Amino acid sequence: MKLPGERFDYSPMASRPVWKLPKGARIAVWTIVNVEEWDIEKAMARQYLTAPQGVSAVPDVPNWAWHDYGMRVGFWRLLEALAKRKLRATTAINAHVIESYEPVARAMLEAGWEFMAHGVIQGAMHLLPDQRAAIRQSIEMLTKFTGRKPKGWLGPGLTETWETLDHLAAEGIEYVSDWVNDDQPYEIRTAAGRLVSVPYSIELNDIPMMVIQHHTSSEWLQRVKDQFDRLYAEGAKNPRVMALAVHPYISGVPHRIKYFEAAYDYMRKKKGVWFTTGEDIYEWYRSSR
Repeated sequence: MKLPGERFDYSPMASRPVWKLPKGARIAVWTIVNVEEWDIEKAMARQYLTAPQGVSAVPDVPNWAWHDYGMRVGFWRLLEALAKRKLRATTAINAHVIESYEPVARAMLEAGWEFMAHGVIQGAMHLLPDQRAAIRQSIEMLTKFTGRKPKGWLGPGLTETWETLDHLAAEGIEYVSDWVNDDQPYEIRTAAGRLVSVPYSIELNDIPMMVIQHHTSSEWLQRVKDQFDRLYAEGAKNPRVMALAVHPYISGVPHRIKYFEAAYDYMRKKKGVWFTTGEDIYEWYRSSR
C-alpha cells in the first residue's frame, strides 16, 4: 500500500515555475465524453429513479434505459455540437462499447477523437476479480479497434485500489485522470515507472451536478463560465488546464444540450485558448519537461 505522499510530491501552485502551452495559450480546455456500457444483469452504475419500497431491482429497467437513451440519441447531439465547432474530444470509453454500440465507437473514431481507456464494462475497480487482466483487456480491445494503443486511463467512477496505478503503468498506460487535485499536470510514481496526472474535474462533471446535487441545467453553464474565467485570468501568469466531463444520457438530453453548446460558444470567443485532448496535454507536458 502506498499513500498519496509516496506517489507524488506536494507542490504549491504559488511557487511553481511557469509552464508554457502551445502558441502562448493561457488555458488548455479538454472535453471528455464518457461513453459507457451498463450490464442490465447487475445493479446499475447510477440511478436517476429509485425503485418503489427501496428494493434493489434487477433488471433495473428505467435506469438502464436512461443510460441507453444516451447511446441511442444523446450521444449524437454531443457529437454534432462538437463537430459543428470543429472540436475534438477525448472519449473515456468502456472497451466493450466497440461491440455493443459499434456505430457510436465508429463515429468517434471517424471524428478523430482520442480513445481513453475506461475499463471494459462500467463498474468499480474494487469489484473486479482480476483488475490487471481487465486493464489489459481494455487496452487490447481499444488498440485493435483504433489501431493505436491508448495512452490515457480514467477509472470507472474514478475508482482505484491501492495497486491500480502500478498495474496501469505496467500495462503501458502513460497518463491518468482519477486524481482531481490540481489545475496542472504532475508526475506520479509507480512500481513500474512514472505516470502523469492530467487534470480532470468532478465539480464540472454532469453526474455530480445534475444527478447527485440536482442543480438546474442552466447552473452547469454558469459554473463552466465562472471556472473558465478564473482559470483564464490566472493563466496569464501560469497556464492552467480545464476539463469538462459529460455523459450522453445527461448532457445529451433535449433540455440540456443548448447549455453544452453555449459553454463552448462562450469559451471560443476568447483568444489564447487551446482546445485539445488529454493525450495532447500529456504529450506537451512531457516534451516541456
